[in-house]
Amino acid sequence: MSPLLANVWKATEPMRLLRNLSLLIIITTLAACSNLHQRETLELGGDSQAWQLHRQSVVSLDAWLIHGKLGVRSPQESGSGTLYWEQQQERYDIRLSGPLGRGATQLQGDSNGIVLDIAGQPTMRAASAEQLLEQQIGWRLPVEHLLWWVRGLPAPDSPSRLQLDTDSRLARLNQSGWTIEYSRYQTVGNMQLPQRMQLSGHDVLLTLVVTSWEPRTLP
Repeated sequence: MSPLLANVWKATEPMRLLRNLSLLIIITTLAACSNLHQRETLELGGDSQAWQLHRQSVVSLDAWLIHGKLGVRSPQESGSGTLYWEQQQERYDIRLSGPLGRGATQLQGDSNGIVLDIAGQPTMRAASAEQLLEQQIGWRLPVEHLLWWVRGLPAPDSPSRLQLDTDSRLARLNQSGWTIEYSRYQTVGNMQLPQRMQLSGHDVLLTLVVTSWEPRTLP
């Protein structure tokens, strides 16, 4: 190689390496993003970038206290009552008064299992909250997915179809045989969280109105 060509090669080689490195970083990043939300299908017209920004602002919320009202309509019964929901990462304590027609009901769960207490009945335990509730009250409450849906997010464990509102928040979600419609949000700190949502599926119609959102910071 002539001295001139050698000098040209030395001058351009770092630039070529930098371009290759940049390309590798871009490809790796795109692959990671694709794998992260590959089960979500966004309806046409939705702004995917704005949705991801909203998603990121909410997904880290893993501890809260909710007060609200729950309405239930099913072939077995209809009614409404109050909801108390305390969440601490994977542990939850959900208390219902009224809508089940059975007095106070408390559902507690964590990685060790589910405990259901209905006034006047023995304590019941199981591995799945949804199956346990269906056995005892005759209709499903998709607790494991509600942990995501109540924040306005699709659960990551199954495919979902998303329709966004004009602010790139969930307006409609189809997942696991349920349709969730979000009609109102509220500002809590720097987050937009659902205030009114309706769930329909499996012969059940649930309406949840959150009267108080209290994000918690765990020690």
